[in-house]
Amino acid sequence: MIRLFSILIAAIWMSGCALTVDKIDIPYEGKANISVVKGAEKVYIKVEGFDKRSVYKDRVGTKKNGYGMEMASIVSTNDISKTFAEAVEFELENLGFKIGGSGKRVEVGLVRFYNDFKIGFFAGDAVADGLINISVKDNNGKLIFSRSYEGGFIEGNIQLATGSNARIALVGAMASIVGKIAHDKDLHAALLVKKSSLNRKVPKSKNAPVKRAVPNS
Repeated sequence: MIRLFSILIAAIWMSGCALTVDKIDIPYEGKANISVVKGAEKVYIKVEGFDKRSVYKDRVGTKKNGYGMEMASIVSTNDISKTFAEAVEFELENLGFKIGGSGKRVEVGLVRFYNDFKIGFFAGDAVADGLINISVKDNNGKLIFSRSYEGGFIEGNIQLATGSNARIALVGAMASIVGKIAHDKDLHAALLVKKSSLNRKVPKSKNAPVKRAVPNS
């Protein structure tokens, strides 16, 4: 009986057109921030996205059959790096920052974004995760902030390792990552830093000891 059931499960997994490429859209479905950052209305920013993936640039996942064997690719119909950049811009604007002008530049670097299916005996999981690098530069191109953000999402108890289930996990992973970026107070602080304070030199103390040359013995 158990053997028969496992055969049926395998048949279900394999019936999902495993040899056909799945094309999915992956939109940002996170929630806009409702807490405005004090002083953000005075700061202009420009957000740009960059695809820095070294692997899996051509897909966001791979379908699998009931035995865990990789089959056809799962590809995104939208530009993932652009979608991440637009999501970050959306959240920063909702925090009160102004978009445009010649202010600070926020670079959104897509390093990793992929879904992997974990095959179980009775069901499987769609496990998506990603990594985004955020860099902030002043209007002279000087780097003033840099940080990496990871996030993921698991769509559990699935019966088909196909694009539709990968999409759910990937949408969740994107929301997780962008949420961490939007709530990072260190990022807010970097965006709020004024130009004058970036270029300010630390004054020398009047009471600082004077260094004297030591005579050779």
